[in-house]
Amino acid sequence: MLLFDRFNLGHGFRKYFEIHPATTDSLRDDVYRVRHEVYCEELRFEPVRPDRRETDEYDSHSLHCLLSTSTEPRKPVGCTRVVLAKANEPDYLLPFERTCAATLDRSIVDPARLPREQIAEVSRLAVRSAYRRRRGETVADAPIHDEDFGSTIQPRFPYIPIGLYLGAIALAARSGIETLFVLTEPRLASHFAKLGVDVRQIGGAVEHRGTRIPSMMDVQGIIKGMRFLLKPMWRTIQEEIEMAYEQSAGSDPKDKRAPDDPRK
Repeated sequence: MLLFDRFNLGHGFRKYFEIHPATTDSLRDDVYRVRHEVYCEELRFEPVRPDRRETDEYDSHSLHCLLSTSTEPRKPVGCTRVVLAKANEPDYLLPFERTCAATLDRSIVDPARLPREQIAEVSRLAVRSAYRRRRGETVADAPIHDEDFGSTIQPRFPYIPIGLYLGAIALAARSGIETLFVLTEPRLASHFAKLGVDVRQIGGAVEHRGTRIPSMMDVQGIIKGMRFLLKPMWRTIQEEIEMAYEQSAGSDPKDKRAPDDPRK
């Protein structure tokens, strides 16, 4: 990493990547194909589909995010989504509510008691193998390791997974989401803590494509408490997402919710 990139992660991110809210059928198709490549063909978490598109019941009320290379020929790198709760169907659960029903500590938070229009879940984060593969990582969808942050002698930064999470946070903030839930690897919270991101465990571990822990994040708390080092990257991602929405057909920049928000 060049010295300037090290101290301006926004410049470093833009040099290699660009991020898009998947507001069109074409972009959503790219998302579903990345997911199929990772979840179905490589990791075998889901069955292979004839059309090579991995989709499920939650996609119809989710906000999708696609990360691509910034130089030609532009290639999809990874994706994630923000699953929105159904405000008018309180009994319709988010994915983690089903998976972690027996392990949630409701003395910390009871999702059923929160306004459904203000909660969502980050899920289906996937990075194509060409952009994450190193020894021992053949069965991880988007790993983050201690060495990804490098050292003072040889600094590095995990642009791809952090970029996708920041993209999800930007989508959530734009849609009025206050609390994001996520099933995380046990060590993920400590990695995010390095960036000033507070990921709070809200229950016991479950076996879901490996050991996962139900966690929650306060959207505005993350934005306000973000480390100085990370803020340029956050601003870059937020700007790219806002610009994409403004360029979308029928977009109203004054609308706090995205034009493709399923709740509208």
